[in-house]
Amino acid sequence: MRGPVETIYKAFGGKPGLVRAIYERGLTGRGTVPAYQRSDAMRERETDPETIMRNWGVLTAEVASVVTPIRLLMREAAATDPEMAALLNASDDERLERMAHHGRFLQQRGYLRQGVTLAEATDVLWTCSSVELYELLVLKRGWSMPRFAEFVSGFMIATLLPSNPRRSP
Repeated sequence: MRGPVETIYKAFGGKPGLVRAIYERGLTGRGTVPAYQRSDAMRERETDPETIMRNWGVLTAEVASVVTPIRLLMREAAATDPEMAALLNASDDERLERMAHHGRFLQQRGYLRQGVTLAEATDVLWTCSSVELYELLVLKRGWSMPRFAEFVSGFMIATLLPSNPRRSP
């Protein structure tokens, strides 16, 4: 007779499969509509790049609050488990591709500050969506979710968009 852990692992293809399923569920965020779908819908209807980035900041905080414990587990397990290391690398690659998707959108709309390349925009977005940034500011320094969301959006705005003299510092 199989134990419950063995049955669960079999259903998900082992521990990495189970962790991937939990992680992917976390990426949907807390809403009924997955965060990536809400993000894409918002950016398509919104024409103000600052508003887009403020919304991205809120979504980043929302998703990070769910996936950070999972990513920390993956990171810890990756030190000794090659399958978990591969899963961690794959999730980083997927996040990088998602941020390149956003970067291309910003570039195509003409929102990027002059001199900011697609690669640079992608790197900024990738960094802002990292578990490490959330871990440092929220988990280790005790920032609130709204404060973190405002920091992320403010950093993206200041780094990627043209200067706006009407923008409050």
